Amino acid sequence: MNCLPIKIMLKIIIVVSLSLFCMMQLPLFCSGQDWGVSPIRLDFNTKVTSGILTVSNGTPDKISYQMKAFEWMQDAEGKDKYAETADIIFFPKMMVVEPGDKKIIRAGMKVPRADREKSYRLFIEEIPKPQKAEGAHITFAIRFGVPIFFKPVKEEFKGIVDKVSMDKGVLTVPVKNIGNSHFVIQTITVKGVGSNKETVFSRGLPGWYLLNGVTRQYTTEIPGELCTKIMKLEIDVKTDQFDLKDSLDVQRAMCLQ
Repeated sequence: MNCLPIKIMLKIIIVVSLSLFCMMQLPLFCSGQDWGVSPIRLDFNTKVTSGILTVSNGTPDKISYQMKAFEWMQDAEGKDKYAETADIIFFPKMMVVEPGDKKIIRAGMKVPRADREKSYRLFIEEIPKPQKAEGAHITFAIRFGVPIFFKPVKEEFKGIVDKVSMDKGVLTVPVKNIGNSHFVIQTITVKGVGSNKETVFSRGLPGWYLLNGVTRQYTTEIPGELCTKIMKLEIDVKTDQFDLKDSLDVQRAMCLQ
């Protein structure tokens, strides 16, 4: 039996989404491929209902982009969810930016203001270039999601730490947004205090955007040998608008596996 050689070309396209951490840390430019977007968020209200985004290409090649608008929601666990929307008008839908050049995207709202903030993201995604060479290769496509917030008539920033609990050494800290606008949880610090007021355990948890009406549960596991030495857990939540504090008296049964 004769076997014929078979050539297989494997093409893998990976879309890399730049996280909101990146957006929050670098106010003007943030990209893994030397292209950037400025500003990195838009805030609309009664007086400001449209804005301009500038896309810069710092690479030696021209880049093609496509844009899509999504309503930004969070589920019961605080995880981000998106649904394509027509609430935002934007132009162009696609564009090509030459090396060293810039182009603008115009965006605006087409829905009335409400009593609660509306959240969106405009995704600007690099369109991968066609690959001519045979063989296995990976193509990276960068996608940048610009947050767009449509502010309510009157903003109210308010949050609570809701029913801290621990079971089998796993601490759960639910943070709930009970206001009508988003806030950003910057850090959550958990400190375990022993019988002599000494610090037995300390850990910081990274935060995220928390949209209005949403509860996000943060969890962390406390090692058994430390958990049984803790009398009280102190929780400190820092946001971009306010700080929240809570505590939990620890019973030995909470630590047992």
